[in-house]
Amino acid sequence: MNAFLNVEMSLTGRRWVGPTIEADRLAEAMAQTTRLPLPLARVLVARGVAPDEAAGFLEPTLRDLLPDPHNLKDMETAAARFLRAIKAREKIAVFADYDVDGGASAALLLTWLRQFNASATLYIPDRIDEGYGPNVPAMQELGRNHGLIVCVDCGTLSHEPVAAAKPADVVILDHHLGGETLPPAVACVNPNRQDESGDLGHLCAASVVFLMLVEANRQLRAEGIKGPDLMALLDLVALATVADVAPLIGVNRALVRQGLKVMARRERPGLVALSDVARIDRPPTAYHLGFLLGPRVNAGGRIGAADLGARLLATDQQAEAEALAERLDRLNSERRDIENRVREAALAQAESRGLDGPLVWAAGEGWHPGVVGIVAARLKEATNRPAVVIGLENGIGKGSARSVAGVDLGAAVQRVAAEGLLLKGGGHRMAAGLTVEAEKLDPAMARLAELLERQGAGAGGPTDLRLDGLLMPGAASNALVEDLDRAGPFGQGAPAPRFAFADMAISGARRIGETHLRFSFGDGLGAKIDAIAFGAFDGALGDILSAGGAGRFHLAGKLEINSWGGRNKVQLRLDDAARA
Repeated sequence: MNAFLNVEMSLTGRRWVGPTIEADRLAEAMAQTTRLPLPLARVLVARGVAPDEAAGFLEPTLRDLLPDPHNLKDMETAAARFLRAIKAREKIAVFADYDVDGGASAALLLTWLRQFNASATLYIPDRIDEGYGPNVPAMQELGRNHGLIVCVDCGTLSHEPVAAAKPADVVILDHHLGGETLPPAVACVNPNRQDESGDLGHLCAASVVFLMLVEANRQLRAEGIKGPDLMALLDLVALATVADVAPLIGVNRALVRQGLKVMARRERPGLVALSDVARIDRPPTAYHLGFLLGPRVNAGGRIGAADLGARLLATDQQAEAEALAERLDRLNSERRDIENRVREAALAQAESRGLDGPLVWAAGEGWHPGVVGIVAARLKEATNRPAVVIGLENGIGKGSARSVAGVDLGAAVQRVAAEGLLLKGGGHRMAAGLTVEAEKLDPAMARLAELLERQGAGAGGPTDLRLDGLLMPGAASNALVEDLDRAGPFGQGAPAPRFAFADMAISGARRIGETHLRFSFGDGLGAKIDAIAFGAFDGALGDILSAGGAGRFHLAGKLEINSWGGRNKVQLRLDDAARA
């Protein structure tokens, strides 16, 4: 297949790939039969949507897509044990991971319990001192003082800590890859248990918790008791789904779509306060969740007090919410400074090691473990290869890994741990965590690279940039952007539509901040569009496009509406460019 617009190597080193002739034919047929705009029909065809499925895809509903909680093993047992603890007024503890998914999962339970005038002890381990997941001392202490411990977004591989919780019962609500055996919990609800079908493996932990609450409400209804309003909790599920980079497919689309509507009502004090400090002045989108709210919630677990994010999401007090949001915003600024320093060092080290293998990795003494995951994601994005970044201290390395589409990183990390090269390790397809002794670092990374290479990591030539078609500037209207947004929300597994504009003249190019570029472009026929290229000066893109008299370019990116001064204008968020 020929490269789209004959772009074999763009200014960022990518090959452009557009719709096939067959996809174009299907899109035109869909546009005729459904009366949808052709650009939207192209997007739907690229998603594998048939004409008779288009209406349902554009309006996903939980009524149609929410799975029966009974489809997950141990679900009835988990909900029954949870309700029994409430009715018996047992002391309940919630042990949660320190990221957004863990915090939102905990907040779901705490908010639901509040409707019954019940409460729970919130326990989130310190990332540095305790590490990920339940540990023996913490579980022993909680077990002595509580009748039930609910582990959310963790616990599936925690055999010894769960056993240490006796005499308390433990219920696990998780989504991380399970091992060959399960810990001795009363219930372990996890769509990624080895004895599950995997059909719901794309759910984040908060979605698993939500399904448990659906089942709890069902059991209460059978007793003639009305449970809390679950739809009002979907803002938390949406935030967790996007921030945990769960694929926006199937029920996840419906959960996020509905959750954004709930969030727009501004009823949860924590999210209202956080949106205000993040200066979000419009209805929230998946972008806001992933890039503005998520990082701030995560900041507490990364470099501050681990429970700040969960407390923010769970509180019903405005003053507390505002104080926590301000603190998390400050911590997020500190996190960015630390991240930038580690990123520069990690990239330099990875480049010296070589970026053409199946795995890109870097390790450094004193690198803050709270930012290694973000830096790994940056390395992955820059190289299109799985990446691992590890912070070393006292001969022990704690690291995070991020993967690319089609490569199951969590399974590979789990295997390296089982072979004894890691002290521990696990995760899911797109992300994993690991702990390694410094003297085993090189052989562990070599073995991980070998396993990833077998899955095809690092193979092939230039990275493909997939495009949904060609547009003229005059067609890029506010109405078109609104039509395209109906195919959302966009994110992991559901990329935002990306279009090309051919043979454009650039004008008014100017640098914004340190690395960004703003400019306008047009085809000479009167229509002009503003564009923003974030991080353009991190590579050659910024200098080439901003050079005077640089010629004409093919441009590729995503259309969005820029609201400024009371006006809404279409702009292109530039992803790539090539000389025309």
